[in-house]
Amino acid sequence: MTIETAVAQQSEAKRWATVVVVIGCGIGAALQVGKVPIAAAMLQQNLGIDLAAVGTVAGIFAVLGLVGSVPAGVVIAAVGARRVLLCGLAAITLGAASGALAPSLAVLLASRLLEGLGFLLVMVAAPALLDRVVDVSARNVTMAVWSCVMPFGIALALVAGPMFDGWRAIWWASAAFVALLFILASVFVPEVASRSGPARAGLMQEATALARRRTPALLMVLFALYSLMFFALFSFLPILLTARLGVSSQAAGGLSALAAAANVVGNLAAGNLLARGVNRNVLIAVAALLMGVSAFGIFLTVLGGWGAFWLCLLFSAVGGLIPATLLATAPAAARSAAMVPVMMGLLMTGSNFGQVTGPIAVGAVVSAWGWGAASLMVAAAAILAGLAAWLLARGDHNSVGEARGPA
Repeated sequence: MTIETAVAQQSEAKRWATVVVVIGCGIGAALQVGKVPIAAAMLQQNLGIDLAAVGTVAGIFAVLGLVGSVPAGVVIAAVGARRVLLCGLAAITLGAASGALAPSLAVLLASRLLEGLGFLLVMVAAPALLDRVVDVSARNVTMAVWSCVMPFGIALALVAGPMFDGWRAIWWASAAFVALLFILASVFVPEVASRSGPARAGLMQEATALARRRTPALLMVLFALYSLMFFALFSFLPILLTARLGVSSQAAGGLSALAAAANVVGNLAAGNLLARGVNRNVLIAVAALLMGVSAFGIFLTVLGGWGAFWLCLLFSAVGGLIPATLLATAPAAARSAAMVPVMMGLLMTGSNFGQVTGPIAVGAVVSAWGWGAASLMVAAAAILAGLAAWLLARGDHNSVGEARGPA
């Protein structure tokens, strides 16, 4: 083996070590989302709150992302993704630890805002890092794997949550896990310069111009609608399965984790389908409409408990096609490497909108009218997603998705 070959192999090993750690950071951030559904019954009993309040605990996590995702992308473009990633991990750790000590609902909500800030920073910085670390030829596959971090982190929380005595123990464990990730990221993640070099001047103006363009705006709307549908179900799935199937909280957590894991299958399948040249807009529209149809069988009682659970698996699996497709499209839609973090910020704005509105709206409508009312909300979001995908195709934006030219 020549010295040049050895150096190249060492560099490649470091690159993939960075990828693994960055993806691990995303899983740690996503775990903070999944810990609320599995702790919902504990929170209700310990704090004396109703389902609507639990929805607020879940939804407020993403409030800062509604206004902070694009500025976070600008900051990343200016100061570097590694620094922002580490700040995000630190914020999650502090937020989770302070939440574990919270004496009241108000303090818990404040701690969730801090967690949400960290989540925002991690979820915008991490894909920007991945885009710069991996080769362009591996972008679709890498982004498909990255899009798995949300369902995987949620599934991990749903499986591990019932092993703890109470919700405070879950919060402490989540803080410790992210603190470990902070150490690993400090060691293994280097500061990676943009492929086009540093470009700090006029970033906010470029970001504003990007947000006003049709393709980025539609991608953001699609992510918002997908996120709304996903979290409308998964924020309360353990409670729904306990009520429908009459199983224990631990069994409901395991079944919910299985449903969340099905989303991973869809994410990975999207990478394969995109590589085979399947039309992105058709993929998004079909997946959204299948989610909408499945919602009726899940939230209504027509199919019984186990029938609803099988539809949860379908809902989650086909839904996974959407985020992977959007994340793979985003870097090309950004037009320049310097704007990739901003484009990711736009997607996170949409994602956070769905995370906020989904749990809060479902918690409210279920408390008022029962589970069946949630199906109408999800179906309406699915129809709007299909319309947005049609508008994307109508403007001939497939050239963006294939990186053949500007949007």
